[in-house]
Amino acid sequence: MQTKHMLQDLLEPVIEKLGYETVRIVTIGQKDPTLQIMIDTLDGRDITVDDCAKVSRAVSEVLDEKDPIEDRYNLEVSSPGLDRPLTKPAHFARFAGYVARVETSAEVMGRKRFKGVIEACDNANVTLSMDGENYVIPFAEIGKAKLVLTDELLKSFEEKAAASEIEL
Repeated sequence: MQTKHMLQDLLEPVIEKLGYETVRIVTIGQKDPTLQIMIDTLDGRDITVDDCAKVSRAVSEVLDEKDPIEDRYNLEVSSPGLDRPLTKPAHFARFAGYVARVETSAEVMGRKRFKGVIEACDNANVTLSMDGENYVIPFAEIGKAKLVLTDELLKSFEEKAAASEIEL
């Protein structure tokens, strides 16, 4: 399988041209791997099945033409979900005030795992509040991060759904 960055460089422009943001592109599994692409809308509306199908068709065309993946694989295009991955500084900024779980590639302030409220974010650092202390985590050191499903996050989603008259 090709490197993550190669696939991102190939597929992100296609996804962006369709009007979506690429949240994450990962390969999951060894035998019959799945190429998982998570997308989000640029305007904040919820991702629909039609959105995923549209991106899947466009990405499939590029993958068929360029053939960057040698072996057989499955393609999965989905929304990031409520407990979404946080892969860009803008994601942390958008979800300030919510709880996130962060794993770093190197120790930061004596630890590699964090779970706290996102206090602030700029292009260089994310600040998480945990146990009454703020931890400033360099964005470049973040290996994995995602929102934690909390009552506050669910309430926010329900309010958004009610405002747009979407049935849960």
